[in-house]
Order: sequence, then C-alpha cells, then structure tokens
Amino acid sequence: MPPEANSLYQQACSAEYKEDYKTAVDKLLQALSLSNNDVMIYTKLAGVYSEMGEYDKALETYAKVAELKPSDGYIYLSVGSIYENQGKYQDALNAYNKVAEMCPEYLYNYLNIANVQYQLRDYKSAIENYNKFLSTYSQHIEARENLAASYINSGDYTNAVNEYESLYRRNPVSFKDFSNYGQALFQVKDYQKASEFLEKAVDANPENTSAHVSLALSYQELGKNDLALAQYDVVFRQQPALNSIRFDYANLLAEMGQDDAAVANYKIYIANYPDDARAYQNIGVVYKRLNKLDDTISNYEKALALQKDKKDIDLVEDLAQCYHLKKDYPNALKYYDEVLAVKKDDYDVKYNKALVLHAMNNYNDAIAIYTELLKQKAEPAVQNNLTSALLAQADEYLKDMNYSLATETYERAIQEGAKDSSVYFGLAKSYRACKLNDKAAENYEKAISLSPDKTEYSKEYAEFIASINKASDIQTNNVDGAVSEGGIKEISLSMDSAKEAEASDAEENKNLIALGDANFKKDNFDEAVKNYQDALKLNPSDEVTLLKIGNIYYNAKQDNKNAINFYKKAIVVNPNYTDGWFNLGLVYANENNNGKAKECFHRVITLNPNYGYAYYALGLAYEQDGNEKEALNNYKIFLTHNKDEAVAKTVQEKIKNLEK
Repeated sequence: MPPEANSLYQQACSAEYKEDYKTAVDKLLQALSLSNNDVMIYTKLAGVYSEMGEYDKALETYAKVAELKPSDGYIYLSVGSIYENQGKYQDALNAYNKVAEMCPEYLYNYLNIANVQYQLRDYKSAIENYNKFLSTYSQHIEARENLAASYINSGDYTNAVNEYESLYRRNPVSFKDFSNYGQALFQVKDYQKASEFLEKAVDANPENTSAHVSLALSYQELGKNDLALAQYDVVFRQQPALNSIRFDYANLLAEMGQDDAAVANYKIYIANYPDDARAYQNIGVVYKRLNKLDDTISNYEKALALQKDKKDIDLVEDLAQCYHLKKDYPNALKYYDEVLAVKKDDYDVKYNKALVLHAMNNYNDAIAIYTELLKQKAEPAVQNNLTSALLAQADEYLKDMNYSLATETYERAIQEGAKDSSVYFGLAKSYRACKLNDKAAENYEKAISLSPDKTEYSKEYAEFIASINKASDIQTNNVDGAVSEGGIKEISLSMDSAKEAEASDAEENKNLIALGDANFKKDNFDEAVKNYQDALKLNPSDEVTLLKIGNIYYNAKQDNKNAINFYKKAIVVNPNYTDGWFNLGLVYANENNNGKAKECFHRVITLNPNYGYAYYALGLAYEQDGNEKEALNNYKIFLTHNKDEAVAKTVQEKIKNLEK
C-alpha cells in the first residue's frame, strides 16, 4: 500500500473509532483511488458500510474482496453476519457453510451455523451443530440456552430438561428461563417440579399466558383442582378467545362436579375444534352422569365416527350400555357384538349381551351365554337369569305346542334351581299334553303346594283329574259293559308341605348365619365365609350377609378385590343399602381412588342425609384431594350428626388446622 494510501487508511480507522462513518468512507474511497486493488482497504470499507447499516454496499464490497482474495474464507463470516442481521437466514447459512468449507479449523463457526439453522427451524441440524460447538466451548451459556430451546422445539423434552437443569444448577441466581424449563418438565410429566418453575415464571412475568396455561395443567395433573381453576381464570382474563385449552378446562370442571359449566366449555371447544373425538366422548360422560342418555348417545356416536378405524372399544361398550339403559335393545346388541369382536372373553360384556337377548325374547341365545358364563364363574345373578330364560323359553314351547322341548326345558329350569310354582305348573301342562298323567299330577301338586293361593292351579288340576276319571269310566264301560264304582277318586293335597319346606329353609338360613357370626367372633374367618355363603344359597338376596362377607375380606384378609366384589353384590341386591355403599367407598378410599370413594359417600348421603360418618369420610377424601373448602364443609356437617366425643375432637382439630 503506498504511503499516501496508508495515511488515508489510518485516518479512516480513526474516524471509524469515533463512529464518524461518513469520514471513514470518504478516506477509504480516496485510498482506493491511490491503491485500487488493496484487499485491506476493501475489507475495511465493507466493515464500515456494515456498521452504517448499508448492507447492500457492504455485500458488494465483500464480493470485491472475495474476487481479489478468493482463498480468504473468513470474509464469509462477515457476509453471513450481514445476512443474519437482514433476516436472510438461508443466505447467512450458505455464507457460514463456505467458512466451514474453507476454514474448517474455525470451530466457533459451528455456533453461527447452529444459530441460523435455529432461525430456519431446522432444529435437528441446529442441535447437531450446537453440540459440536459445545464439545469445544462447553461453558458457553448462550449456546446451551439455544440448544435447550432447540430440544424443546424439536419435541425432545428429556434433553431439554437435562440442559435447563444443568444451566440452573450452574447458576440459579442468574437463571431466567423458568418458563421453558417448566414447560419441558411438564412435557416429561414431572408435574410437581414443573409447577415449581412455572410458578417462578409467572411471578417473573405475570403476563406470560403460556406459563399460566402450563401451570394450570400441571396443577390439574397433581389433583390441585382449586389452584388449577385459579390459573385458568388468569388465562381467560388475559386471552378470552384462547379456546384451544377449553377441553382441559372443561375436564377440570367435570372433575370438580361443575357439570353445567363443563358442558358449556366442551361446547365452545367443539365449535372451534369439531374434529376432536375426545371432546364428544368427554361431554358424553358428563351427559351420562346427568342422566341425559340421548345427548350421551349422540356425542358418543360422533366420537366413534371421528375415530374411524381406531375406535376406543371401551367407548363402544359404554355406548352399548347407554342403549341398554334406554331399552333400545337392537342397538345395544349391535354395539355389544362390536365389543366382543375385540374383547372376546369379557365376562361382563357377555353377560350384558345375554340380558339384551333375554329382553328381546331371544331366549335360546341368552341361555347359551348364561350357561357359558356359569362354567367360568358361579354368579347368583347369572344363575337366576338362566332359570328365568329357561322358564320363558319353556313357556314359548308350550304355547307353540312343542311339548317335547317344553318338557325338556322346564326340567332343565328346575335342575338349574328354578323354584317358582309356575315352572311346575308349566311342566304339568307339558306332561299332560304328552299323556304322562302320573308326572302331570305330580307337578300339579308341586305347583299347588308352592302357591296355594293361585286358584287357577287347583281348578285346572281338578279338571285334569276329572278328565282322567272320565276316560277311565269310558274305558271300563267299553270293557265290562258297566260303569265302575267309586266315581271320581277324592284327591287329598298337602298344602302344609310347601310351607313346612319354606320354614325349614328359613330356619337353616338363620342357623347358618348364626354359625357364621360365631366363627367370625372366634376369628375363624374362612369358616365364617363358608357359613355365610351356604346361607346365601338359601337366600341369595340377603344384602346383610353379603356385606358381612365383604367385611371379612376387607378388614380381616385385606383383600380389597373380593371386598369390592361382595359390597357391589350387596348394593346390586338392594340399591338403597347405605351400609353397602359406605363400605364400598371405604375400600376405594383405601386404594386411593378418591373419585369413586366420593361417589359412594355422596350416594350414602343421598339415600340417608343423616348418615353422619359419610360426611366424615367425604371430608377426608376432599382433604386428600386438596379441596379444603369441601373438606371443611363436610367435617362441619359431620359434627352436627356425631355423638362420639373422641371422633368429634379429632374432626374439630382438623377444622382448626384447615381454617388457619
């Protein structure tokens, strides 16, 4: 560079330092007039143009530098920087890639490449280059922050959590990215820790709606429903039209028993996202709870239509049950069959299908299923339905004059345990039609002994005997030529025999229960269960005995599964049996299934508002859920019913602690 040009170059440098860019440009242009191919002058001029924001002139000048010195890869760092400032990220990436190609030793360039790839949303490539950069410059905080953000944007939340955790541990005081860290924790389902960092995020920036949303969802997952509700209130104050979260909000309201509000929010969500099957399914669940079966069915069917080939088979089963409850048996049968195509061995679904077939008078198919189920498990309800279906089918055969099948089916009904007088009356008719008079007479007598008040039995039996004797008289006349003496034989029926049998059964049932109670007091629990079950064979509908067996399994054997089974049987036998509902709730509470436990305790209170301990149990369940308001309310109601001073003292202490 000639001395005069060098002097001008130095003056330009001085002007640039003073940010007098115009003078700097003038001096550099003068220098170029003296030395028009000097790379150093062109490079400086391009840099000054860049500092002035004259990016086109800067790029044009860098092009001249590249022409003069094509082996200098570093000028593309400046070119890339200009493009990056202009938001031309692809051009910037091309420039940085040239640096990598020409100057592979310049490892810092990986950061430049990663940054523009991040801007281009090529997160996979950005992650690769951030990691290359950090393998050398491991302490570079900005690169690690950008890497964590890239992991989040690529959906790799586990690695995002690891990066943020490392950044936080390194310097918790200066750490600021609470929102992204909290949301990454939420995505990996670490809801407790997520809520802690999201709380910090909303404290730092109360207007951060995204953090409020994730915090609401974290609280919701933790069962902290009141806290979640408060966060949703903040979100909707900030962004009333943020309908994408209405689904989760409606789920929360439904969980809290605010059914009308839940329905309203599901509807808002559906209006904005009409193809989300989950919304129709969940609103259907609420409608079912409200006993609006038509609305339930409509929404369930919409959900299933949207699911197409990936149908939720449990939803199909629920839909079948809704049709069943509506007594729309053809549709119930259709959906039960869909379920059984997938869950071929589901005992309960098969039983429900049998009930539908039974209700549709398709007795033979119902009988086949009842029989199959009883081979798997002896259930009194199934056994009773089997005998009922057999009796109904036998009556149909009798009506159609198919006496052979009628006789066979009546006999099977009796073999399966049918004790109703009508089965013997029908069998008598069948035998009579088959001319088996001795068997007909035997069964007429059995029917009359079981139901002496049914005069039609005695009347038909008398007519039957008369017809037999008349036939006998005619036969005698034909043989002997004279009417036989004696006329109609007097029939003596023992009406007391059936009553005596019933009294005997009742006495045996009473003795078996007493024996079970005695064994229970002696801690002979297995013997007690056997005694009670023998008693149930004589009276399957004894809810108190069913409860006693449930209590043994729950208290003595710690067998929750069998306890639930027998408590459920007790409330099936008597849906208004409060002790059955209460004890069932206790087992659910013991299994930390507070949702079902609360349903049982609420049912107890509905049946008997004076059942004090149900309020206590509800208070405990709500307290465990973090719903202090409802816990307090139920504890206070309990005290108005309680007469146990020790328990009252415990509850008063709980109230005192909750009201602090």
